Amino acid sequence: MIKRTVFQAEHEMFRDSFRKFLTKEAVPFHAQWEKDGQVSRELWTKAGQHGYLCPTVSEAYGGVGVDFRYNAIVDEEVARLGLSGIGFSLHSDIAVPYLMAYGTEEQKQRYLPACVSGEIITAIAMTEPGTGSDLQAIKTKAVLDESGEYYILNGSKTFITNGQMADLVLVVAKTNPDAGAKGISLLLVEANSEGFKKGQNLDKIGMKAQDTSELFFQDVKVPKDNLLGTNGMGFVYLMQELPQERLSVSLSAIGCAESILQQTVDYVKERKAFGRNIASFQNTQFKLAEMSATLTMARVFVDKCLDLHISKELDAITAAKLKLLTTDIQCDVIDECLQLHGGYGYILDYPVARAYADARVQKIYAGTNEIMKLIIGRSMV
Repeated sequence: MIKRTVFQAEHEMFRDSFRKFLTKEAVPFHAQWEKDGQVSRELWTKAGQHGYLCPTVSEAYGGVGVDFRYNAIVDEEVARLGLSGIGFSLHSDIAVPYLMAYGTEEQKQRYLPACVSGEIITAIAMTEPGTGSDLQAIKTKAVLDESGEYYILNGSKTFITNGQMADLVLVVAKTNPDAGAKGISLLLVEANSEGFKKGQNLDKIGMKAQDTSELFFQDVKVPKDNLLGTNGMGFVYLMQELPQERLSVSLSAIGCAESILQQTVDYVKERKAFGRNIASFQNTQFKLAEMSATLTMARVFVDKCLDLHISKELDAITAAKLKLLTTDIQCDVIDECLQLHGGYGYILDYPVARAYADARVQKIYAGTNEIMKLIIGRSMV
């Protein structure tokens, strides 16, 4: 067992506190949330009251101003408990950091305290029907009106996490449709804006409790002051922030896989076949050994990348390698664990079955694993 050195005593105290919070406030209700298609808003406000949302936001805006290790703990514990409906990572690790990094002082004062408290839930709207990972091909447009005070936003987005519950959406749009990537900007769009409609909550094969939606914008008037950062710099901002997003995905991937492996070890010790515990069969022991060794390797890589990120040294290529490897490993490990459960592994009453369905999208979002290979390959030749 390799001791993790990236976390200190205070981090483990936070982990213990957060795990207890989830055990009380989320675990008993997650099955119902899967039926509802979203978690309760009460969970968000309770998490905000306890300081579990956006821990990296500075005290000036209601946060505690700690480093990303606290986000990592949230990601890992949510994954380990199989609470795939909770969109805290999208909010704290992905959407809010754009506001922190590129927002004006007025924007930060207006939105960040409520993001920390859970009163504002955020989403980021990148993907569109037909574009997938090709952000440069987006068709959503935002053009200044004659007064020069408002952007008129038109377009649609899909596969948007937190889409139903979002109060504030970071919309990726073309403010200069003829400038390619240099014409992409980010806009802060409030959910109550006229012309902004939330479509259906998409029925997915997994992650049933996570609200994933279509969003539609028809002549939505977005104040010019809600431009995030500089006009035309949106694509650059997205590329700069993606390593953290991919680290977040990887933290969840390995946290989930480690949890399912341990549950599988417990299961095969109890389950009998041919008069013996399944754990006594050589095939079972070999499979467990292979998965344990693979996850040990992956955990070391994840922790190293987390350490690099804290030091602001995690580059895009390394983050792409991390996301590619960890999500592939997650899916492979859970598949093997399901096999060791036999027919019961295919029954949704068992965590391994839900984890199997939940895990598959990990190789698709935050940039497909094919895109990760493209990023890595292009850096080599």
